[in-house]
Amino acid sequence: MNKIYKKMLVAGAAMALAGVAQAQSAGSNIVSLGWMRVMPQGHSEFLTIDSIAGRPAGVQRPNTGATIDSVDTVGLTFSHFFTDNISAEFVLGVPPEHDVSGDRGYEKYGKLGKVRQWSPAVVAKWHFFDAKTKLRPYVGIGVNYTWFTGESVTNQTFVQSEFGPGSTMTGTAKSSWNPVFNVGANYAITDRWFVGLSVSYVPISTTARFTTTLANGAKVESHTKIKIDPIVTFLNVGYRF
Repeated sequence: MNKIYKKMLVAGAAMALAGVAQAQSAGSNIVSLGWMRVMPQGHSEFLTIDSIAGRPAGVQRPNTGATIDSVDTVGLTFSHFFTDNISAEFVLGVPPEHDVSGDRGYEKYGKLGKVRQWSPAVVAKWHFFDAKTKLRPYVGIGVNYTWFTGESVTNQTFVQSEFGPGSTMTGTAKSSWNPVFNVGANYAITDRWFVGLSVSYVPISTTARFTTTLANGAKVESHTKIKIDPIVTFLNVGYRF
């Protein structure tokens, strides 16, 4: 009986290892869902006044600036394993809406406006160890395309204090292609379910352009370059199918 029992334990262990071996092996498709936190690290340059009522200005306003605030959102990924160690992952999330806050001399105004960021990405990953290992760290590199919608300046106190009573301001932000640098690890709970944690860095910068309409109808065109450079963490649960 002891021999039979031992054989059953060995067989069970072998079956468990075999199950884990399928979790992230060649041909696997994995979808994951989780919490994504986007934490911008950069800030803007000084605001430059390009023209006033159609006349070129080219004047930089000192001690001005803005920062993009951190935000939480839901992330979704789809991965395909081409080999036991190489995978490609498509990453997207519910586009987060960032608050834009004043920086330097504009810090006193608090929130200046808001913008929604769209940043899908494709990342190639190298997974360490073999497919039967439950905990598998990885490194990745990829490309991201970022564009913005809903750009708005909502703080009228800021606009009218800086450009005069009765002034209004609108803004746009330029889209861009950017590299993605990624590290993380997955832990296989079963042959189909796993949990993962990753950290990505995306060096994003954009040029924001503003049109300010003064009380007399004259228009002031201005711009600033904003470095966003977010660190993005992603805590997720995945399923293989």
